[in-house]
Amino acid sequence: MQEDLRYPVGTYEPKPYSDELKETWLADIRFLPQAIENAVSNLSEEQLHTPYREGGWTVHQVVHHVADSHMNAYCRFKLGYTEENPTIRPYDENRWAQTSDVQILPVNISITLLYALHSRWCTFLESFTNRDYERTVYHPEHKKEFTLWGLLGMYAWHCRHHVAHITSLRERKGWN
Repeated sequence: MQEDLRYPVGTYEPKPYSDELKETWLADIRFLPQAIENAVSNLSEEQLHTPYREGGWTVHQVVHHVADSHMNAYCRFKLGYTEENPTIRPYDENRWAQTSDVQILPVNISITLLYALHSRWCTFLESFTNRDYERTVYHPEHKKEFTLWGLLGMYAWHCRHHVAHITSLRERKGWN
């Protein structure tokens, strides 16, 4: 059976709350900047501009996408924590991946941003009580509510998912 290159770690599967899983997911978020930095280490410009799969984003776009996505995630958590079931704003990630900053700026700009953002995000998340994770946000594109616990799981998966896009491409291409 052929591996689905879109989902190198599988698709996200919601899981019920547990303290152990919370620590695992927080670690996924805490260590994402280092994982992304390691994943792109020593790649040439040509390699950075290689799509991780046919029809997919380049490694360069993936790194910038993670920064864009996680800035939105941080805002979603802040809204969910400070407001009662706020409506969060969707965005067109494919169009964001085509903007001039993504096209022009080197990946180290987004990696630097991720270090600062994830430091703030993790500090914020680590202050949550179990009850805080029960708070909700409404996603109008999906037409449903998500708990902050569910978002934590999705973004922890998102970290692993995109790092694996890069590392699996490196493995397939033999880019040591």
